[in-house]
Amino acid sequence: MAVKKQKYLENRELSWLKFNERVLEEAADSSVPLCERMSFLSIFQSNLDEFFMVRVGSLHDQMLVDKNARDNKTGMTSKEQLSAIFESARILSEQKDLVYRKYMELLKEKGVEFVSFANMLPEDHVYLENYFKTSLMPLLSPQVIGKKQPFPFLKNKEIYAVVVLGGKGSDKLGIIPCSNEVFDRLVSVPSAQHRYILVEELILHFLPMVFERYTVKSKSLIRIIRNADIDVDEAFYDEDLDYRDSMEKLIRTRRKLCPVKLEHSRVLDVTIIENLRRELGISPEQVYYSEAPLELSFFSRIQDSLRDKRELFFEKRVPQQPACIRNDLPMMEQIEQKDRFLSFPYESMKPFLRLLKEAGEDSRVVSIRMTLYRVAKNSQIVEALIDAAENGKEVVVLVELRARFDEENNIEWSRRLEEAGCRIIYGIDHIKVHSKLCQITYKTEDGIRHITQIGTGNYNEKTAKLYTDLSLMTADAKIGEEAAEVFHALCLEQLVESTQHLLVAPKCLQNKVLAMIDGEIDKVKAGKEGYIGAKMNALTDKVIIDKLVEASQAGVKIDLIIRGICCLVPGIRGYTENIRVISIVGRYLEHSRIYIFGKGREADVYIASADFMTRNTTKRVEVAAPIWDEDIKERLLGMFNLILRDNVKAREMKPDGNYARVKSSDIQLNSQEYFFSLSYQQAEEAQK
Repeated sequence: MAVKKQKYLENRELSWLKFNERVLEEAADSSVPLCERMSFLSIFQSNLDEFFMVRVGSLHDQMLVDKNARDNKTGMTSKEQLSAIFESARILSEQKDLVYRKYMELLKEKGVEFVSFANMLPEDHVYLENYFKTSLMPLLSPQVIGKKQPFPFLKNKEIYAVVVLGGKGSDKLGIIPCSNEVFDRLVSVPSAQHRYILVEELILHFLPMVFERYTVKSKSLIRIIRNADIDVDEAFYDEDLDYRDSMEKLIRTRRKLCPVKLEHSRVLDVTIIENLRRELGISPEQVYYSEAPLELSFFSRIQDSLRDKRELFFEKRVPQQPACIRNDLPMMEQIEQKDRFLSFPYESMKPFLRLLKEAGEDSRVVSIRMTLYRVAKNSQIVEALIDAAENGKEVVVLVELRARFDEENNIEWSRRLEEAGCRIIYGIDHIKVHSKLCQITYKTEDGIRHITQIGTGNYNEKTAKLYTDLSLMTADAKIGEEAAEVFHALCLEQLVESTQHLLVAPKCLQNKVLAMIDGEIDKVKAGKEGYIGAKMNALTDKVIIDKLVEASQAGVKIDLIIRGICCLVPGIRGYTENIRVISIVGRYLEHSRIYIFGKGREADVYIASADFMTRNTTKRVEVAAPIWDEDIKERLLGMFNLILRDNVKAREMKPDGNYARVKSSDIQLNSQEYFFSLSYQQAEEAQK
């Protein structure tokens, strides 16, 4: 039975593409320094790659299993969603090419140039030909496709040169891998500094030397994106392997899944495209032509070569020492006195690192328990846990091996932790553990006490400088007791069934959010003011969406700050006219989650690891913590309200589902820049 589309609902996948369009807008924004714009374009492309790998891959699988399955918001079948995605992605890819072309013009003005063989000096051509013969050609692995040479396996996201070869009999296809760790992607052209050619373009030009017995009729560069969507628990859990080995098997399997996209950089003969499509098993909609290079990671080399031109980059910003933290007192003592609160990237993560290190050396500390979802490559946090274990503390770490694309890093860290004497647990079948929870348990004269940290972002020092996130550190006994219950349940592979203070998914978050929304509806019915504010990465949970619509219809004012996917369309008469939705896309990735129910001092305020997505609210272990400290609550409400006033990086969703930059006659306010300036000011004042 078809799902009736409601005018206030948006398809999840198309909403995500609109988010990536906002990233592309930053890449094209002339007010953003050039080298920073290049980073946004690179992010746009990597975002799109992952979208095809995961979401398009998932829809592709769904279409094969049940072609009548429909999106629960718009009623679109998997096939209809894929067609709409392919059309939108093609438009975005064309816009990406225009942005890249503009970059080439601007870079040339800065003395950086990418040359082609059509406009190359003769001496450069001679140099590059010699470079190809001596440094590249011996490392190439060409293949001619024929009866004795079947079509090769093409690796995900790697670049290949393909060539149509004429000779005796019918035409043949030749393929050469161009991605090689030995190759330098940027090849310097000697006639001037900062003149380059991409190695794949060099290989493509000199293909006749490789296939010297054939006539080269046409040639192109290609790149494929493969499906990476795997149901870990259902499809790849092997009872003969331990869980970590099963995950390694999954990673190997993912690399071989079916293609979902083919990109090419030259206009190829239709017959060749058809042959490639047939070999790869994809439709014409999944074939994309790109004028820009097929992969943009080389931008980082260009940026490095221009570091001396400060005007091409954002002003340097360094996370500051939080004003609420003293250097002359142990962290545990400070937290016992009063809740402490950190706001990244404006404030440094060092106080939390210091807390872990001090706890690992404190004779009173009995145990440290922590959930790890994504950690840095060289994680100081993991090193602190290892040190604590080696100091004789009981260290229990839940390592979520199913953190997509971070599995290998997490597997390696889990081994390191285990070797150091930490107790490693891997969570619950079919339920990812996405909470950001740490608890230090210690003995005092009055008994057992806890220091509990609850955050909105991963324990990752690198992303703490790039993502906006929040971290609460508290000695409150009620929060400590419930956090201990969460860890107890995880150790027993169980779920928390009920809570009084924390919101803990999958059983005690969605229902409590719905109840608090009902509370705001009841206020309006009683003649009072009802208010809901929420900041998060995405809103897709239809149960919560329907309740927000009900609240809007009752007269509750609702402000939503949703960075990415938002399946709720505001401003629809009779449904969502009391709802406002904005998205902030700026220098830092907005990642913090805040829930607000009510106004002012009477408001219930939470920070959380969970977005209002079905996967977060009903299929993961997530934790939201109430903010009871009045100073921290006031600070959070102030932050939320200031973000709502952003008129530089904010886009507002309109009733047609599209986004437009916020226009205001007020003084320009970039909320991210404001918060960083404030952190500098407060750190300076604290030092006086």
